[in-house]
Amino acid sequence: MGVEERKREIRETIWRLMEERGIARFPLPVRGRIPNFIGAEKAAERLRCLPEYERANVIFCNPDSPQRPVREFALRDGKVLVIATPRLRKGFLVIEAGSVPPNRVNEASTISGAFKYGRTVDIPRLNVDLFVTGVVAVSPDGAKLGKGHGYGDLEYVILRTAGALGEEVPVVATAHDVQVVEGIPFETHDVPVDIIVTPTRVIRTNTSYPKPNRILWNKLTKEAIEKMPILKKLRIISMSNPNQGTNKQFL
Repeated sequence: MGVEERKREIRETIWRLMEERGIARFPLPVRGRIPNFIGAEKAAERLRCLPEYERANVIFCNPDSPQRPVREFALRDGKVLVIATPRLRKGFLVIEAGSVPPNRVNEASTISGAFKYGRTVDIPRLNVDLFVTGVVAVSPDGAKLGKGHGYGDLEYVILRTAGALGEEVPVVATAHDVQVVEGIPFETHDVPVDIIVTPTRVIRTNTSYPKPNRILWNKLTKEAIEKMPILKKLRIISMSNPNQGTNKQFL
């Protein structure tokens, strides 16, 4: 079985199990999504207790439903929150610490609320201290699977390429325990996870997988680049500065 077939099989298994066991929750069906799950709030609470979270001033978080509690805690705790807009069509959203009224924090943690209370930028003029991602499946050695479109990995590598994110920044995934599986294939463009947080436990992967530090342009279609303005800008810079690994033009 090839790598892509194996990844597809794992995704389909997780989506099916979560619905069969009543773990999945709105939005349904979970197939094709980063699945929301019962216990997402407990996982977020565990993440909130990590020293990496406590030290972080700026937190990146993916825009999917199961990580909404993470976004809410970050705002309540006075963190600066960076969120990728859906499919990166409008770049990133930045919500400054303390800019949201206390009675509107729950709303601001949703995507529609983030657009209301945040500002859109190509690249945040910030140094991200913690990178939180959603998964379909994740393994104790740090390999993970998203929906299969590559947006989570792309969000990470864009921030790395633009100089807003360092290699030392922890990558954390919140997930249900059933999403933790063995034997996920890992490829060079994949972003490994340092810490897995579930409703019941914290797994420090001590991963040996390298974190990608550049955009693999041959993995992207011309259509994908055209639909993401930030990619178009980074592509121009990469063509004019082929030996430049980190770009500060956006900062």
